[in-house]
Amino acid sequence: MNHFQQLMQHNRQGKPTGIYAICSAHPLVIEAALEQAKADSTPILIEATANQVNQFGGYTGMTPQDFYQYVVNIAKSVEFPTQDIFLGGDHLGPVCWKNESARSAMEKSAELIKHYIAAGFKKIHLDCSMPCADDTVPLANETIAQRAAELCAVAEHTAQEVFGQSDIVYIIGTEVPPPGGADHQIESIEVTSPDDAKQTLLEHQHAFHARRLYSAWSRVIGLVVQPGVEFDHTSIIDYQPHKAQALKAIIPQVDNIVFEAHSTDYQTPESYQQLIQDHFAILKVGPQLTFALREALFALSNIETYLIEAPFQSNLKAVCEKQMLEQPGHWQPFYQVDSTLQPLYRQFSYSDRIRYYWPNKQINQATERLFTNLENVTIPLPLISQFMPEQYQAIRSGVITNSPRALVKAKIKQVTQSYAQACWKQSA
Repeated sequence: MNHFQQLMQHNRQGKPTGIYAICSAHPLVIEAALEQAKADSTPILIEATANQVNQFGGYTGMTPQDFYQYVVNIAKSVEFPTQDIFLGGDHLGPVCWKNESARSAMEKSAELIKHYIAAGFKKIHLDCSMPCADDTVPLANETIAQRAAELCAVAEHTAQEVFGQSDIVYIIGTEVPPPGGADHQIESIEVTSPDDAKQTLLEHQHAFHARRLYSAWSRVIGLVVQPGVEFDHTSIIDYQPHKAQALKAIIPQVDNIVFEAHSTDYQTPESYQQLIQDHFAILKVGPQLTFALREALFALSNIETYLIEAPFQSNLKAVCEKQMLEQPGHWQPFYQVDSTLQPLYRQFSYSDRIRYYWPNKQINQATERLFTNLENVTIPLPLISQFMPEQYQAIRSGVITNSPRALVKAKIKQVTQSYAQACWKQSA
């Protein structure tokens, strides 16, 4: 039993411990999260999705090996021990190629799995829930499980071939919110039923055993379920523990499994603690991290207008708006609202579609100019108090330095601190 499995077993035994997954490729987010884990003396889980990182580069332009080295390099820069980093692959399956035939999509999915395993990713979410172009809709649960087992066999073979053994831990399950949150206003959401959860486990167990993946099945540690949390562009559905008690009750009835909860962004600290106590031992956070990043960068942009002459300002907010309007593919399908509301959504939506634009060359240059401008001056404390009041208090208390990058990372750490408190400190 490896460390990850032990942590999940502790949760099953009633100890209020868990782990949160950093689902972001932004360097400042990863740096802040590593600093948080270093301060807490805890391991860290960092995940990449199939859309984000794959054998063709994904939307980040990185292969799994590139992403592995990218994280390691950031870890070395903050002196975080690389042996305490768990890398996870999320939604690994046909999602990127669902418009192709099932055979073609699964062939590319198998290659995707090979790349993730060979690169050193140790936690794999097998997700074959999406129908391909020639599939009957809805896709049968049995087919979903069989395809997951097919990819698991590829992962096990690759691990044996590359490392001489497999210690990969797997996540199964398909009942997840839309990646990054809902694309429409939501009023309520149903918690996964206990019967559906048990059926998913049973279908997958049969499929794994049919391929003689007995050892791999013993390393299936998590089931993705819907605990009843979600967010849309401007609202949040908070966790209501009483609605998840029937689901929670199945944990003693199954072996090795805890729950993995997606789209837990923007919940309250109390909700995170309750989720951990109710066996949602793996919490995923993504858009909230870059939402905090954007809040900090826009605050610094406001500060900049008081300190830097107009011709030399970064104009970060205006540059972001211009690039998003010129390249609307990452936001337009999701923000189907009146045109008068679109500027609000582009900049401030909880779903944070602006996160896809930070690698954009013009936006990246404006961000670096913002940092350079503010690194070359001393930011007056009253301005920080006006636009970043919580970070102002941290400076006054000697917790952080008065520098633009420190201010941004401190804003991001407000998010990671809530998760860390729930996952690591309840039992301290």
